[in-house]
Amino acid sequence: MLRSGSAILEIATRGTVQASIWQLLGASANAAARGAAPYSTSVLAAAAQPALATDPLQDVLSDQLEGFRQAGTFKVERIITTPQGAAVGVQNSSKEVLNFCANNYLGLSNHPAVAEAAVDAIRTHGFGLSSVRFICGTQDLHKQLEAKISEFHGTEDTILYPSCFDANAGLFEAILTSDDAVISDELNHASIIDGIRLCKAQRYRFKHMDVADLERCLQQATDAGARIKSRSLAACLA
Repeated sequence: MLRSGSAILEIATRGTVQASIWQLLGASANAAARGAAPYSTSVLAAAAQPALATDPLQDVLSDQLEGFRQAGTFKVERIITTPQGAAVGVQNSSKEVLNFCANNYLGLSNHPAVAEAAVDAIRTHGFGLSSVRFICGTQDLHKQLEAKISEFHGTEDTILYPSCFDANAGLFEAILTSDDAVISDELNHASIIDGIRLCKAQRYRFKHMDVADLERCLQQATDAGARIKSRSLAACLA
């Protein structure tokens, strides 16, 4: 915000200068009452003109994006034009390609029985949760599926998450405190790494598949007084 006499000029985020015309007019009337020269219409017109300024945020983001392009890390979406499967169609390509990167390991996402069950659920329960689970987003279908999964795996209970990222974001923060420690393989999945970052536990990373370095981290955690030492070995055991 710039102040010039009684005039207040507001600078918008993209450099557009807006004048408080009413304040300018009021100041002009006061000046005339004192016998001073009032603001002229040319001053009012000049105050309302847009300023020639660049957007600093846009400049910073543009530089970062260009850096990604030069480093070869700028991501471009692959547009899939067919149902998920072992082979998929990709936009702007006449050939099918083999799909080795999906999470649809068992091919259930387009299984006829699964698709029909999804349609039936939409007919009876509508589309979407309309809320988070712990407020009013838990429906009987969720509990039925969780019970089936628990029965299949022989566990006490199950919590459904839409993705592994969400699961790991909810796991570590919920069960670990600053009195605990997480010892993680440095090449663990990104969802595990991000989940660990969200919790307050002491964090240690050992070199990939290096048992000696794992022992070092365990000793450090013990020396630091960690209550629970959770060893995240997913990548190490893969």
